[in-house]
Amino acid sequence: MTEIKKDAVGEIEKKSDLIKEVAGRIWEYAELSLKEYKSCDLYCEVCEKEGFTVEKGICNIPTAFKASFGSGKPVIGILAEYDALSGLSQEAASLEEKPIEQGGSGHGCGHNLLGAGALAAAIGIKKYLEERLKNAEDKQAAEVGTVILYGCPGEEGCASKAFMARDGEWKKLDAALTWHPADSNEVVTGSSNSCIQVEYTFHGIASHASGAPEKGRSALDAVELMNIGVQFLREHISDRARVHYAITDAGGVSPNVVQPNAKVLYMVRSNHVAEAVELQKRVDKIAEGAALMTETTFVRKFVDGMSDTVTNRALEKVLYKNFEELGVPTFNEEELEFASALSKTFDSDGNGMNVALCPHFMGEAFEPTSTDVGDVSWNVPTAQIRVTAWPDGCPGHSWQNVSCAGSSIGYKAAVHAGKVLCAAAIDIFEDKNILDEAAKEFAERTKSGYVCPIPEDAIPEV
Repeated sequence: MTEIKKDAVGEIEKKSDLIKEVAGRIWEYAELSLKEYKSCDLYCEVCEKEGFTVEKGICNIPTAFKASFGSGKPVIGILAEYDALSGLSQEAASLEEKPIEQGGSGHGCGHNLLGAGALAAAIGIKKYLEERLKNAEDKQAAEVGTVILYGCPGEEGCASKAFMARDGEWKKLDAALTWHPADSNEVVTGSSNSCIQVEYTFHGIASHASGAPEKGRSALDAVELMNIGVQFLREHISDRARVHYAITDAGGVSPNVVQPNAKVLYMVRSNHVAEAVELQKRVDKIAEGAALMTETTFVRKFVDGMSDTVTNRALEKVLYKNFEELGVPTFNEEELEFASALSKTFDSDGNGMNVALCPHFMGEAFEPTSTDVGDVSWNVPTAQIRVTAWPDGCPGHSWQNVSCAGSSIGYKAAVHAGKVLCAAAIDIFEDKNILDEAAKEFAERTKSGYVCPIPEDAIPEV
């Protein structure tokens, strides 16, 4: 590892207490999608103190921000998230399910760590850029490159990165890097599912179900007919496509009333965003048909949408090289014993922490889950890593995750992730060939064109 890279990584280590403090405070806030006001304010405050230029409320999202340092190209974006999940309130570092607040929220996806680790990377990269500027002969004209830490709220609820993609934010970058807490240490590769969520609210006419049924028009009938229509649609979609639904309002609890209102939330997934958009149009037509059959009306409300991820091996190789050089997080005996004991609280082999770096898989890979990082990857070369933050096999969005995300295990993962992202970014700044290779690969993989899943008139909503 070069001296200048050691200095940058060393800066992260010096600021590790700050990173852990931020991760801990975000864990305590546990704010839901688009309600992360305290979390956003904390990041902006810390970034300003660290010497970044901060812009809050980007792309008309109040809890989004970007913190920039440097000048000129290349411009590298580091992606942060910080929203929590409802119903997952949980004590930190606990081996039992112990909610702090019944029905409260918790960081079951570890986004308190994700954001803090991204902050760590940005701090380290800033140190590197400062050294480059210090060594520049003409400091007034020096363009040493730029790092931008992006605060991306609502990954679980509104897919803010997709809204930012619609507004052209990611086109300003030359590369984007991020990470996610996990039960493994690896460089992420392959594609994921795109996803679109739409809510349909049907309106009918209330009436006495026995005395005057002919005067009623059932919104619940419309919802049920829509669901039947989608059941038939499932026979005629791609093997990798999925359509899920939840009836969020069945119209009431009395069977003796023709329900005048009913609501259903649909989620359409497909391996490619263009296919998801077309599949969503077919679901819309089924809603129209259900309304026609029941003589009801409906209001269609777009909730969120996100694209499949686009692989970039050029950036993945750089991440893996630095992951190998830096190794994986080191846990003490007490932490390993805690992880082993926690493993016994869920269905697993009880292996405890994964303390190895997975080989970089170079074949075609696919995950059925969805992430709005996909929309970034359709607009700029993007790559990401996972870092062990909870025991092997730990179920996602669980109280066990929340327990670890507020513990020293999770904090170590955040600091280490920041170091890997920082070191990889420095290689990108230092070697122009990396970005050239990444851009060439990106152009080939995205030649079909980006189909944004976010309508022009949609706004992020809680």
